[in-house]
Amino acid sequence: MLSAFANSLKIPELRQRIFFTLALIFLCRVLAAIPAPGVSGDALKELMDSLARGGAGGAVGMANLFSGGALERFAIGALGIMPYISASIIIQLMTAVVPTLERLAREGDAGRQKINQYTRYLTLLLCVVQGYAIAGFILQAPMNFNLSTSVVMINPIAFRVISVVSLTAATMLMMWLGEQITDRGIGNGVSLIITINIIGSLPGAITSAQQMFFPGRDSAGVMLEPSHSLFHLITLVIVFFMVTAATVALTQGMRRIPVQYARRVVGRKVYGGQSTYMPLRVNYSGVMPIIFAQAILMFPGPVLTFLGTRFGIDGLIRASGWFQYGATAYLTMYSLMILFFSYFWVSTQFNPVQIADDLKRNGGYIPGIRPGKPTADFLDNVMTRITLAGALALTFIAVFPMLLGEHFNIPMIITSFFGGTSLLIIVGVMLDTMRQIESYLLNRHYDGFLRKGKLRSNRGK
Repeated sequence: MLSAFANSLKIPELRQRIFFTLALIFLCRVLAAIPAPGVSGDALKELMDSLARGGAGGAVGMANLFSGGALERFAIGALGIMPYISASIIIQLMTAVVPTLERLAREGDAGRQKINQYTRYLTLLLCVVQGYAIAGFILQAPMNFNLSTSVVMINPIAFRVISVVSLTAATMLMMWLGEQITDRGIGNGVSLIITINIIGSLPGAITSAQQMFFPGRDSAGVMLEPSHSLFHLITLVIVFFMVTAATVALTQGMRRIPVQYARRVVGRKVYGGQSTYMPLRVNYSGVMPIIFAQAILMFPGPVLTFLGTRFGIDGLIRASGWFQYGATAYLTMYSLMILFFSYFWVSTQFNPVQIADDLKRNGGYIPGIRPGKPTADFLDNVMTRITLAGALALTFIAVFPMLLGEHFNIPMIITSFFGGTSLLIIVGVMLDTMRQIESYLLNRHYDGFLRKGKLRSNRGK
């Protein structure tokens, strides 16, 4: 594998794409480090601590994770690339139900460019709304969380305007950088930006783990007792590799449906007659069900707390505890919603009738299954069964970090790398990027990552 990485730098085009990608990713990380104007750092840290104590640390932690730590610093990149992801998901779902968008999706490159334009407009709208909401939340923080000092140090109206403009501009810039990486770099640019933001939290996770197992000495020089034993450390490392292997298996798992194409003779040319297969992914929906479930469950807790406090209803305040990150009711609803959205995504994105019609039009058929409606019914039944297995595995991977944190008292910054959205995104993006690099290597007669990186040349034969 190391030889394959070395060979990647020997191909001029691939080397240029890799360095271009690294340069733009560095710019994205700079956006996550530049603080927004008008905010007190000490008061902002006090606010984040209050959120963690109030039970909102799970939701804030996930948003901070995807922004690469920019949210806790209230950097100009605090929104991250998630508004663009949300806009893409919304447009993709609307494409399945809105006839106009569905026609555009079938018009080839011109239709896709029009859909991408709509996605950018929706991203801009989401950035303005989310930026205004975050600015308003920070302005009301001293009143809602009894902070000792105000977080905002400038005029409130000016703060709202500056926050909305800076946060929106940074997100739109990151969106453009992601598109440039996709066109002129290597891998999917937007996915790579999210992945790098998540990996950016890795040093903090390592530091937290070191404090758990090797706390060192206090200010008086007294050796502190570790909160976890060495046995827990070894177990944690083993579990990490097992969960990562399970995530890779879930991401790569597929059911291969054999497809046979009829042999046709047109003039002197023979078409078809070959056998191939149709890959049906076990986890067809990817990480989307987890994102949907987290987005929906992020709102009930704060809304119930606000209503209960505003109108003096203790029952609503107690009910908000059901939606705290890691609570039993939260885990139950979270699991059920992941199962539901797994089937929902498949039902909107997988069209067995269209696939059966395309096979019939091209002279293809599944051995033992009649073309047309029987083929569509067969594909629908197969997809339903493998989706159940994929949804159950996805639910376990999503819930496992919460169980690890609640029962073993492990910080969320560590457990986020033991499953859930972050690990699924990292594994999926890294595998896709490695496949693209490997295609360049194989086209230039180099071995890929699964073999020794020796030059396979026909010279001298």
